[in-house]
Amino acid sequence: MQHNDCFQLGHVTRTHGTKGEVVIFLDVDFPDDYEQMESVFVEIKGQLIPYFIQQINIQRGNKAIVKFEDIHSIEQATPLINCPLFLPEDTLDELDGSKFYYHEIVGFRVVDATLGALGLITTVYTMATQDLIAMEYQGQEVLIPVNDDIIKGVNRQEKVMNVNLPEGLVDVYTEGMNAVADDDDSEIED
Repeated sequence: MQHNDCFQLGHVTRTHGTKGEVVIFLDVDFPDDYEQMESVFVEIKGQLIPYFIQQINIQRGNKAIVKFEDIHSIEQATPLINCPLFLPEDTLDELDGSKFYYHEIVGFRVVDATLGALGLITTVYTMATQDLIAMEYQGQEVLIPVNDDIIKGVNRQEKVMNVNLPEGLVDVYTEGMNAVADDDDSEIED
């Protein structure tokens, strides 16, 4: 299995007890959907290694206590701490319209209803109050709130996210650039 065929599910945060159990963080909206998970790929030294799950217990706060097959001691479990966890993309439900998985939109072009083509999505920040899509625009990072009033849809075939940005949002990020450019122009005129 290759990284390109997978999405990052979360990571191992710590060991739990002395019998090889670990606590994992599930970076997903609905952790309970993974209650019946039978296996996961653990990234170790850049390689995806399959680990079979003997038992999983979903906890609050997007955490789960997991017992992997063939891991029977804290010494065997400790090297897994901070290792990323992956699942094949084909295990995800197919989404359409304005719904999307965060990992799939990285690299999509952002097209605004008024301003036209703007830039490429570089990452998505998951925050406690508001998730934000980061877009590279004229050398600046512009943050777009994940909101149904702003994000109008995605075209997976063309790798485009259609948005209707609030007036002035892009200007907030580019005003400093324009001021620097104006300062540079005034120095040249002297």
